[in-house]
Amino acid sequence: MKETFKVISGGICAAKGYKANGTYCGIKKPANDDPSIKHKNDICLYVSEVPANAAAVYTQNKVKGAPILVTKANLKKSGNKAIAVIANSKNANTCNADGVEKANKMCELVAKELNIPQEEVIVASTGVIGQILPIEPIEKAVPILAKGLCYNKNEEAARAIMTTDTVKKEYAVEFEINGVTCHLGGMAKGSGMIHPNMATTLNFITSDCAISSELLQKALSEIVKVTYNCLSIDGDQSTNDMVCLMANGMAFNDEITTEGKEYETFKNALYQVMANLTRMLAKDGEGATKLLECIVSGAQDKDTAITVAKSVVCSTLFKAAMFGEDANWGRVLCAIGYADAEFDINKVEVDLKSEKGIVTVCKNGAGVEFREEKAAEVLSSDEIYILINLNQGPESATAWGCDLTYDYVKINGDYRT
Repeated sequence: MKETFKVISGGICAAKGYKANGTYCGIKKPANDDPSIKHKNDICLYVSEVPANAAAVYTQNKVKGAPILVTKANLKKSGNKAIAVIANSKNANTCNADGVEKANKMCELVAKELNIPQEEVIVASTGVIGQILPIEPIEKAVPILAKGLCYNKNEEAARAIMTTDTVKKEYAVEFEINGVTCHLGGMAKGSGMIHPNMATTLNFITSDCAISSELLQKALSEIVKVTYNCLSIDGDQSTNDMVCLMANGMAFNDEITTEGKEYETFKNALYQVMANLTRMLAKDGEGATKLLECIVSGAQDKDTAITVAKSVVCSTLFKAAMFGEDANWGRVLCAIGYADAEFDINKVEVDLKSEKGIVTVCKNGAGVEFREEKAAEVLSSDEIYILINLNQGPESATAWGCDLTYDYVKINGDYRT
């Protein structure tokens, strides 16, 4: 029987038993501090009604934000249990002498307000690196956040974690485990400083499915490899990346404790949410005008397919060509060629595709004639698919990115103001 996943609304509140809230507290003083002006949310809180099993994956950067260190320690102490997550934007709380102290304080504030163990609080921050995090606005905000927790304030939370993002990013699905309806939803942020191996993204996912903490971590690690780790905006790897996944069991299915059909269903639901959030992150890259989706098929193994796809979406020259709507297929083949994988380049085929058609630009590792006018029409779309067939095996993979534009330089040339 084919699995079906119904797309639903609700983000991190789509699953049973989760409440959320977001507000503006003034972590970074705005240019215009007129009290009559409504400012964007910069801090959020969400909670599970009952302790949830929790799993997390973190940045691979050697420099790690203080919230990463504190969250790791908390999950270890709690036995991978969590009830609440607090996250802020505007300040990464990274490379500061008092960073760990401030991150712990955020957990302490939430724990006292909700009357829960401090180690069952996850903390995350995103924003400018190297600036002192002011704790006073957060102290004032936590009681407001807690008092306003609600089952339908997922959007308030999603907006609070945005930095240079232009749109909020949420996705959720409904699915069945042995006839029991379960839900899984998430929110994400990220627009720049994004590169494979967990990028500058904060990703929060909740589920009401009952699943052991060991399998929860296994599923998350496996799906991160083929979603978030296949995303690149600019080649810069952040210090604060984190994806955390909570499952509170309030769907009341029989707990998934062994790998099998039920585990695969849960994992596929997780893939649906994380892949769609990844796609949203790529499309909203800083200054981006085009989503790039590279689909590699015909690989001898999954790792080869992933490596080749990532190599293409990471190519600065190719990304610039896509901004210029130039079918410079040689840049695709160049990126395929320096990918750290073994395959026969003489069997490779490349097509460029969009809603406006498809153009074959390479066969058997060599260029073929095509109409430049047709190629330009295909590349004028805001979603471009790069289809690469290695013709050497059964495996496939997808990587996501965006074009490289003038606006990317403008945004990052003036990021701190």
